[in-house]
Amino acid sequence: MALVLFHTSLQISEWMVSHDEFELSVSDYAIRIDLMTKVFGIDAAERYFEGLPVSAKTSETYTALLHSYAGAKLTEKADRLYERMKDSNLSFTAVTYNEMMTMYTSVGQVEKVPIVVEELKQQKVAPDIFTYNLWISSCAATLKIDEVRRILDEMRSDPGSDESWMRYINLASIYITAGQLTNSESNSLVSAEKGITQREWITYDFLIILYGGVGNKDRIDQIWKSLRMTKQKMTSRNYICILSSYLMLGHLKEVGEVIDQWKQSATTDFDVSACSRLLNAFADIRLPERARDFHLLLIQKNSDPTDIQSSSKN
Repeated sequence: MALVLFHTSLQISEWMVSHDEFELSVSDYAIRIDLMTKVFGIDAAERYFEGLPVSAKTSETYTALLHSYAGAKLTEKADRLYERMKDSNLSFTAVTYNEMMTMYTSVGQVEKVPIVVEELKQQKVAPDIFTYNLWISSCAATLKIDEVRRILDEMRSDPGSDESWMRYINLASIYITAGQLTNSESNSLVSAEKGITQREWITYDFLIILYGGVGNKDRIDQIWKSLRMTKQKMTSRNYICILSSYLMLGHLKEVGEVIDQWKQSATTDFDVSACSRLLNAFADIRLPERARDFHLLLIQKNSDPTDIQSSSKN
């Protein structure tokens, strides 16, 4: 049904182009790139963009194509286009940089997120709350908690901050305060998380890492339950995050349960590098049964890192 609607929208756009009395705006060109990606694929959208007149290759159309690459996790193409955008002398908003940070996060390259933030600042672009959320999450993923605190302080002094920002800042501040992480019983995490938007989805992983760091298994259990109750599709990053936390705390029964849940899921995207590290971790701490279960899961999902590594050497 969605594809039919996209196709219809594209036909309407084509009709507008064929009638001289309708002149496409910059936003119209960007919308067409998005529609062409959904209906005909990225290659078609790419050809359409390259065929646009120079005047139509604006920050909006560049960002639309970047969104297509990032959504498909085509990191090399996205990187090349991003460099091209930086050389274009056009002005971009935080949305463009957020696309790159979202992509790096989704493929497990969180170390690149702060680099993009630095480039955003060099261009004097105002970050939005999603920029900060991605930045905070990247630091949390590498357990740079002091850096998280520094970013929260920066958010408080940002002239663009509003009531929704302060709610996020206060929530995150509570979670990174070790005493409250281990002792707070004031509100259930499920109710606290209801106000977080879909674009702030990665916050769940951030919280799991933080609670794992202070050994609060009850909170980790609650977050994982909350995460599984949402309608958002799970990613391999979510499973790797919870498995790593349970493994770090020595809760092997829960590790087995999460592996079983992953087997039954419809998740198809896999961070092979992260999966390989987790598989090695099972072997390093002498958990052959869990290593075998996890290896069987990866084989079942056609993401066996040993096969991929072997083929890359040939």
